Amino acid sequence: MKPDDVFYMRLALAAASEAADRDEVPVGAVVISDGTVVGRGFNRREESQNPLGHAEIFAIEQASRHFRSWRLSHCTLYVTLEPCIMCVGALLQARLGRLVYGCLDSKAGAVESLYRLCEDARLNHQLPVTGGVLADEASAMLALFFQRLRERKRRSSPVAGA
Repeated sequence: MKPDDVFYMRLALAAASEAADRDEVPVGAVVISDGTVVGRGFNRREESQNPLGHAEIFAIEQASRHFRSWRLSHCTLYVTLEPCIMCVGALLQARLGRLVYGCLDSKAGAVESLYRLCEDARLNHQLPVTGGVLADEASAMLALFFQRLRERKRRSSPVAGA
């Protein structure tokens, strides 16, 4: 872990909080280059009704526009949840310099949990990774979101036998 990793992960957590405020799964991401935020995103799949609406995709798109380049080898992406297959593919395609993530994703994680795509030597780019930065905070935010979602669904569903 590098000295600024906690600081930048807190920025990603703030973005995740924005997603939660919009009833989106609270995942946030920031792209950093030379100490500057050049890309930022949070999940917006429900809002956009688009399966590509992941935090990492928005952050990468913004960084690419900032540099007018798809090559982001000088950048680090901070994201609150271990990226899925689609997002790791985007990170590799962008030739990202480094990935830092918060908590593991046991159902879709493609960095460590289910797959290890960032270190797969068969691919044309490997990506240095640091995981577990503020993992407890990221995990707690997700757990609270899904607990509240389940409670809302229980309250809105008709009571059996009534």
